[in-house]
Amino acid sequence: MTDILARSAKTRSTARPATKRRPRRAQADRREEATNTILDAAEKLFALHGRDGVTLKAIATGANVDSSLIHYYFGDKDRVFRAVFARRSVEVNAARVAAMDAYEARVGSAMTIEGVLDVFLRPIYEVVIEKGEGWVYFAAIVGHANASHFGGKDVMAENFDPIVQRFIGMLKALAPTAPPERIYWFFDLVSSSLTHGLAQTGRIDDVSGGLCKSSDLAAVLETMIAVFSEGFRSVAR
Repeated sequence: MTDILARSAKTRSTARPATKRRPRRAQADRREEATNTILDAAEKLFALHGRDGVTLKAIATGANVDSSLIHYYFGDKDRVFRAVFARRSVEVNAARVAAMDAYEARVGSAMTIEGVLDVFLRPIYEVVIEKGEGWVYFAAIVGHANASHFGGKDVMAENFDPIVQRFIGMLKALAPTAPPERIYWFFDLVSSSLTHGLAQTGRIDDVSGGLCKSSDLAAVLETMIAVFSEGFRSVAR
C-alpha cells in the first residue's frame, strides 16, 4: 500500500507541474505606455485642430481612455499640450546640439553661413523625413505655434530658446560688424520659413501647379540653405 501511494503521489506531481506566475508589469512601464498613448492621440488632434480646437474629452476618445486618467497623469489640457511639445523637442534639440558641437570641433573659426544653417536646420528636417507620421504631426504643431500669436509662443520659448540663442551667437560670430537687429530679423525669417516648410501646408503645390511638393522636405531644406546663405551675406555687409 505504501508503494502504491508513493507511485500515485509521484504521478500527480508529474502530471500537474506547478505553473509559473507571469511577472506583473512594472508600474513605470504601464504608466509610460498609457501616457504615450494619450500623447499620440493629443498630438494628432492638436496638429489637425490647433491648441484651442481640442478638448480633453476629444483626447480621451482618441486615446480610448477615460478622461479621469488624463487628469491623473497631466492635470489639464495645457499640460498635455506642453508634454506633446516637450516629448519630441528634446530629441530634436539633442540632435542639433550634437551637430553644432561636431561642426565647431571640425572647422573651428572657419565657419560658413552654409555650415551654420545646415546644423540648425537639417536635424529637425531629417528627423521628420525619417521617422514618420507622429513627427509630421509634431512639425505641424510647431508651425502653428510659431506663426500664431495665440498658438504657443510660450512653449516655443520653453523648448527652443537655448538652441536658438546658440544659433544666433554663431550668426553674430560670422558677421561681428552687422547691426544686431539685422541678425535677429534674419533669424526670424529663417525661423518662419523653417516651421512653414515643416507644416507641409500644400500651398506651394497649388501655386506651382504641382511642380513643387510641400512634402518634399529635402528640397525645402536645400533651397532654404541656398537662399538664406545669400541673404545673410547681404546682412553681413
